[in-house]
Amino acid sequence: MRKRLSKKRILLPDPKFNDQLVTRFVNNLMLDGKKSVAFKVFYDALEIVEEKKQDEEKSALEMWKEGLSNVMPHVEVRSRRVGGATFQIPMPIRADRKISMAIKWMILYARKRNEKSMSQRLAGEILAAVKEEGAAVKKRVDVHKMADANKAFSHFRF
Repeated sequence: MRKRLSKKRILLPDPKFNDQLVTRFVNNLMLDGKKSVAFKVFYDALEIVEEKKQDEEKSALEMWKEGLSNVMPHVEVRSRRVGGATFQIPMPIRADRKISMAIKWMILYARKRNEKSMSQRLAGEILAAVKEEGAAVKKRVDVHKMADANKAFSHFRF
């Protein structure tokens, strides 16, 4: 690389739970720079999860974190040219990339759901992820299957 690596910006923790991961999630959820709207959507979604949950010992925030960890992939395939052919090579994923992929998938598939408001969609996706079902978890399973199908090419790792 020609230029030096940019330094990581430190995220401020969110006002309600004092958690940096929540801020990271809300930053991805935000559209058109409207962070207050994104925080409202997220907090409303957690309230809906709190109402609908069956597990009494877990809080809504813990359920959201569990759902996020259920969506996190552990391996992915990367394209690599060897000779004239392009191979899909399974590679382990860095911890921060796991989190960002899980966040993006959860938000993407929450937006595609067909409930009335975004907070209801997000709550539905969180509850589905906790039960290990739903579109975001299916995406993780598909990524793992793809990596498993291509594990014969893992010796081309770089």
